[in-house]
Amino acid sequence: MFSRNLALCSAIAFLSFNCSGQKNGTLPKNNSKMESQTSDITPAADRLDQYLPLLQGKKVAMLVNHTSTIGEMHIVDALKQKGINIRVVFGPEHGFRGDAPDGAKIDNATDAKTGIPVISLYGKKNKPAPEDLKDIDIMLYDIQDVGTRFYTFISSMQYFMEAALENNIPMIILDRPNPNGFYVDGPVLDPKFKTFVGLQPIPTVYGMTIGEYANMILQEGWLGKEAEAARQRLMTVRYREGAKFFQLTVIPCANYTHKSKYVLPIKPSPNLPDIQSVYWYATTCLFEGTALSEGRGTEKPFQIFGHPSLPKNLYAFTPKATAGAPNPKHKDILCYGWNLGGTPEQVLTSIDRKIQLKYILDAYRLFPDKAAFFKESFNRLAGNDELMQQIKDGKSEAQIRQSWEPKLSQFKAIRKNYLLYPDFE
Repeated sequence: MFSRNLALCSAIAFLSFNCSGQKNGTLPKNNSKMESQTSDITPAADRLDQYLPLLQGKKVAMLVNHTSTIGEMHIVDALKQKGINIRVVFGPEHGFRGDAPDGAKIDNATDAKTGIPVISLYGKKNKPAPEDLKDIDIMLYDIQDVGTRFYTFISSMQYFMEAALENNIPMIILDRPNPNGFYVDGPVLDPKFKTFVGLQPIPTVYGMTIGEYANMILQEGWLGKEAEAARQRLMTVRYREGAKFFQLTVIPCANYTHKSKYVLPIKPSPNLPDIQSVYWYATTCLFEGTALSEGRGTEKPFQIFGHPSLPKNLYAFTPKATAGAPNPKHKDILCYGWNLGGTPEQVLTSIDRKIQLKYILDAYRLFPDKAAFFKESFNRLAGNDELMQQIKDGKSEAQIRQSWEPKLSQFKAIRKNYLLYPDFE
């Protein structure tokens, strides 16, 4: 499944800058050991000297959202102040300014603050059309990811990169730390279950930054058919004088490693309000594909989960309408389940660098109507149809984990070929 050829594709120039460097921006001051470590890390967007010269005098298209900041200013506002000619902004799930609820389709608009056209990639289409990129000289991607396969920003990034390749436009990725980049775990996606919440044969937690991941899917030949055809066309003219080739430039973070515990300065989406939810997300997002509430409509989404029919001696909560979840599961109904909570350090100890399957196994065991437990979407989140059946069959966590091999080990091996930062082991 995984190519071991490390040579760069002939039609690709992959560039990355030295991963060391001094901090150019500041994050909020914190007191805990983890947050102190965060303050030493500089996301690529703050390293203006590394990429601003690549944008000057160019017509720029950007795929960004509310996490795309330079210091405390949105990157679009900051670059516009510096005279960069931003012609169009593309917005992913939750929108360009990050204020749309999970899953809400978003229309095209004009940004009220800057007057720049904003084209939604989470509405009528997921990929820029050729007319959207007319006269564009360079494309830039900068969005904070959380490192799970079903978090849709990596799918948006792939489609953005495919559009760049198909239109032969250079692309820059401003890398950001992965808050779950310190481990790899979960089933590798079966291509039969390829959807927008999982496009590639990667595990649930893949342990890569967006820049590392982009390099992997490009070099492993995992892009779409049209993008691959465009790459092949470029290769046929690679020796012609003056031929143009697709170029991907990754600007790395400074002072980041895969041992880092990076606390996000901005919540990446409405229902991941803190680092505890980000840590638990890989485990509890599976409840989106069940009858249980996954905690939307509570103060701790993805840390609280349950159902009205579960035993009443469990943790009690009532989902309410919120700005990020206007119609949560079991809205205004008393539910019973679990509150994982805890400090960031306690959550890290509980997770122990693994998806905690025990919670979904226990929930299924206690759920009275087994036939109503799973929804069709569960297999899309799991990336296969095996996990659902294993849970129904009463398989143990150890048996389920064993079934993830050898694909998980194969992915871990190929992943190491694309790391820009020191690994966690």
